[in-house]
Amino acid sequence: MTANAVLLYSLNYRPELTGIGKYNTEFLESLASQGEDVEVVCGTPYYPEWQVHPGYSNKTYSTRIENGVRVNRCPLYVPRNPTTLRRILHLITFALTSALPLLSSCLRRRPKVLMVVQPTLFCTPMALLVSKLLGIKSVLHVQDFELDAMFGLSMGAGKQGWLAKLAYRVERRLLRAFDAVSTISHSMLARAEEKGVDPARLLFFPNWSDTDFVRPGTDNSELRQRWGLNPGQKVVLYAGNIGAKQGLELVLDSAEHFLSRDDVRFLVVGSGAHRESLEREARRRGLNNVEFKSLLPWSEVPAMLTLADVHLVVQKRGVADAVLPSKLTNILSAGGHAVVTAEPDTELGRLAQQHPGIYSCVEPEQRDSFIAALETELNRADEAGYNEVARRYAELNLNQQAVLRRFEADLDLLIGGSIRTTSENG
Repeated sequence: MTANAVLLYSLNYRPELTGIGKYNTEFLESLASQGEDVEVVCGTPYYPEWQVHPGYSNKTYSTRIENGVRVNRCPLYVPRNPTTLRRILHLITFALTSALPLLSSCLRRRPKVLMVVQPTLFCTPMALLVSKLLGIKSVLHVQDFELDAMFGLSMGAGKQGWLAKLAYRVERRLLRAFDAVSTISHSMLARAEEKGVDPARLLFFPNWSDTDFVRPGTDNSELRQRWGLNPGQKVVLYAGNIGAKQGLELVLDSAEHFLSRDDVRFLVVGSGAHRESLEREARRRGLNNVEFKSLLPWSEVPAMLTLADVHLVVQKRGVADAVLPSKLTNILSAGGHAVVTAEPDTELGRLAQQHPGIYSCVEPEQRDSFIAALETELNRADEAGYNEVARRYAELNLNQQAVLRRFEADLDLLIGGSIRTTSENG
């Protein structure tokens, strides 16, 4: 790449500890460390707490250089209780407040690539307009197919309602207008093709893990002591966003099943729109074997991951291919034993079939099957220590530097007027 290589346009960026913001930050800082001139237009940090982070203002614009990246932050509406309509308003306000900063940055710097991260789709019309007017290559990177997630969770009028049909038609037009569309899994690549994207314009850009930093055997003794875990006590961990997509009532059902076992503790680490209601439900059920913890800084994540005997990756039915959980990459890198909810014909389901032992995959929202799989994984953790299948998969497929180098090469090809097809880039 050359000077003024990439301008990233996304809701999320540092200091958000999880999800899209983490990957955006690592991607741009990797480019900056190689001397590339990179910039981001993003929102005020709020995720996953749905509260503006301390030290940031949601009333003014700001620009600063962070680890070699020019970061332009835009104010946006952050609902304390993010209902469907409030989420939509939240996304629309960012699209509106970020439009002029995006145009200004593109006029001033003339980047070679304008890369938009979905969500949110509301930002794509302005990004396409600017890129076409200024002759900038446009890339849409899909972390979530937000319409699939929305209607898959029966928000709005359902997949066959007039609103859904209209939204999908608009989405199809927007996707086809980008020079390239990248996404994080093979199932999502296939879904993009179903939505009308030319396969020759598709790029594979999976989420990654720092496999040198997140690895089996990381010392967790200090964290166990801080969290008051008894020696020999087994830990079942859910870590991440506590929202509507997850269906975390299943975690409480499992904890209820294990109430009579003093040697098993359930930890729910994270924040999100549904944390308070989940805590209330745990208290109502008298689940004294469940504890809620705040997210940890990245430096402590490896210790947290190795502390768990079994990890839980839970999603509701209908969203497993719309939203590929980013937390799973680090679980695999740590050699974690896990129970994952997904239908067999999804990316997560196929991964379990192709790599036996990588994790236990059960149908979403199936309480008895989930609990049985959890018991199986607890026994495996006792017998085997860390999960060698998971760790080996992470080393071969999720290594951060390998993933980033491959995608940077794809951007070079795009800038040069060609593109490597998904069959060529994996």
